[in-house]
Amino acid sequence: MALSEEDRAYVQDLFAGLGEVSTRRMFGGLGIYHGGRIFALMRSEGALLIKGQGAFIQYLEMMGCDQWRHRRASGQEVSMPYWSLPDTARDDPEEAVALPKEALRHLK
Repeated sequence: MALSEEDRAYVQDLFAGLGEVSTRRMFGGLGIYHGGRIFALMRSEGALLIKGQGAFIQYLEMMGCDQWRHRRASGQEVSMPYWSLPDTARDDPEEAVALPKEALRHLK
């Protein structure tokens, strides 16, 4: 399923508390950026994923977020540096901004 302009608008509204947020189409989904740095993805089926690096990974795991695993055409499973966004963040504007701020703080 390809994402729509409504999906793009939803992402920008959800993360509006960060300031300027931009999106770019990626592999049927969206890359979500702030200050030129990618901090999240929306997959083609609508799942929101937040980028995890450093100590932020432990926090995401503690919150019960699942790491995205991708299966290549060869059958090999690869762990990607993105974790599921908690459902609570979709409903809580403060949490929806706090998690990306932490993600951005830990990006190399």
